[in-house]
Amino acid sequence: MVTGQPDKTITVRILFFGSARDAVGAEEISFPLPGPSNTATVRAAILAQYPALAHFGKSLLLAVNQEYAEADRQIHDGDELAIFPPVSGGAGNADAAHDFFELTTDALDVGMIARRVILPECGATVTLDGYAREWTKGRRTLYLVYEAYAPMAISELKKLGAQAHEKFDIAHLGIVHRTGRLEIGETSVVISVSAPHRRAAFEACEWAIRELKRTVPIWKKEVFEDGEVWVEGDASTFA
Repeated sequence: MVTGQPDKTITVRILFFGSARDAVGAEEISFPLPGPSNTATVRAAILAQYPALAHFGKSLLLAVNQEYAEADRQIHDGDELAIFPPVSGGAGNADAAHDFFELTTDALDVGMIARRVILPECGATVTLDGYAREWTKGRRTLYLVYEAYAPMAISELKKLGAQAHEKFDIAHLGIVHRTGRLEIGETSVVISVSAPHRRAAFEACEWAIRELKRTVPIWKKEVFEDGEVWVEGDASTFA
């Protein structure tokens, strides 16, 4: 090894989402780093460059190449990083080939989505229709805006589906989440679970919405008559 030589500089692509993007004032930046680096050094460098992010404290999450990253994850030249606040919130032997996980800006048809998981071997289907409500803690909501880190969101939804098949005796699972602006009463998410027996379908559906809100990088902004706020979850769930 030749001494006295400076470490090679690497360049990464950093994406910002939700209120972290608002704090930085940019959706995406190209960021140089000394090599070698890890997620801990990246976090420190970003906070030094963008002190407005400091108010998030330890709740600020970081993903590398569309996967949640620990502090010692090595960073390489050309990696894609994402920095965001907590998301808005959260063994069967069946064939999962009919499972589906989608994001769309189009209006959701709950009935059509539910029918996609119904097969002859199933005796029950449970479907959750989550929609935009008008009142939150006494404040009137005008509309909602949903934003997703799309590639990672789909990956996390697929992981959630695999875990659901391990935990519950279900046949199939489908999740479709809306992004963009939603008016009051419009459906934001549909989760539909089919199973031989209804109890497993109920339990899997409840578990799926809880895990979606905890782990899938989708954020919700509520726009009120007197202001707006990004709805964020609890970062301690990732500790």
